Amino acid sequence: MTGEPESLESEALARESPESEAVTTSAEGRDPAAYDLVIRRAHVFDGYRARTGLYDVATRGGEIAAVSAEPLRGAVEVDAAGGWVMPGLIDTHLHFYDVFAVSDPESMRAFEQNELPGRLDAFLRHGVTTIKSVGDPTAEILETRAKIAAGTLRGPRLLATGCGITGRDGHPAATVFSGNPWARARFTGEIDSARQMRDLVRQLADRGVDAIKLLSEGACAHSGSPQYLWHIPAFPEAVELVRLPREFLRAGIETGHERGLRVTVHTTQQAAAREAVEAGADGLEHGVTVEPLTDDSLIDLMLEHDVTYTPTLWAHDASHPDARGNVKKVAEAGVRIALGSDSFSGRGRFGANTLEEAQLMVAAGMTPLQSLVAGTSGAARQCVRADLGTVAPGKRADLILLNADPTQDIGNLRELGMTVLNGEIVHQR
Repeated sequence: MTGEPESLESEALARESPESEAVTTSAEGRDPAAYDLVIRRAHVFDGYRARTGLYDVATRGGEIAAVSAEPLRGAVEVDAAGGWVMPGLIDTHLHFYDVFAVSDPESMRAFEQNELPGRLDAFLRHGVTTIKSVGDPTAEILETRAKIAAGTLRGPRLLATGCGITGRDGHPAATVFSGNPWARARFTGEIDSARQMRDLVRQLADRGVDAIKLLSEGACAHSGSPQYLWHIPAFPEAVELVRLPREFLRAGIETGHERGLRVTVHTTQQAAAREAVEAGADGLEHGVTVEPLTDDSLIDLMLEHDVTYTPTLWAHDASHPDARGNVKKVAEAGVRIALGSDSFSGRGRFGANTLEEAQLMVAAGMTPLQSLVAGTSGAARQCVRADLGTVAPGKRADLILLNADPTQDIGNLRELGMTVLNGEIVHQR
């Protein structure tokens, strides 16, 4: 789609969505008591395209109740003054617990009491209303999810895979957690066989995870596989890894699908990405980063299988010079892309990293509109949350108000005036 006039690009994205015409053009229910919150006179990016004209956006009971070209009234009214309303951002790939600090029960309790609330609030202060954890300790991240859902802990909507599943001595078990056995046993699930893979996926499904994450460069024997040297600047040691066998991947993906869960796979090499897609993966976490994407048939395969590509440039752009060109190539081919920063402790700031990811995708060659779609409706689709990522009646009222147009300059995501979560103003400048 890159290279098309933006008007044509908007129309193509809008046609993709059944919700694209759901915006009302007349004011229904103008009784002031009808709406809890009304954001008045705003431009609207609805998750697919920028709509023409100014609108009032009204919420009721945590949902978007109306989007009207005519004035609405509500118990609380905010004058957007021509600013921009759009869905709250969704970051589909991050690691929330501090992998550097958590090494025993005492440090885990200290993190949850002293650090966790501030990190959650940071997302809201940057307009991120949904986050997806893809490799945190299962019990703790699910408990955090439950507290947020119950309202006893303030934070963005939290989705979680629980531990990431890898081969014995695979990444991140033998890399990030090589010197931290206590955390290694909680943040990662190491398996030696397809049967163990199936059993672990079933256990996670029984605990109520939102999705499954597998790691392809998982250090299991794979005949003929070249080894991949894992190394990123945040960690001093380089570790040689090989790919998971296809039967392990297929066992995890098939079992996840049997339990109604979307399964995404961590890859970095073209060969690993192909194996994951052929095994039935719904998405590629990182995609291809360590080499240029030269296999056009792999792109065709991603399109054929409707696979989502999550670039995570925030974590990999500096150390992998081919990553940007690969993102540009898949975007131009029309592969679905979701925003995921791969944020982790020790570098950058939660929330701010998500905004940087959106900007890096544009720097890689995507248009601002494509980047916005990746962070809203595209991310919601990757998370199988049709109630998120769109400004339309009946959707969750997770919204942000910006002071400038993000469809023309992606940097305007930083011009945040207000964050709304479940219809409640949770941050306002």
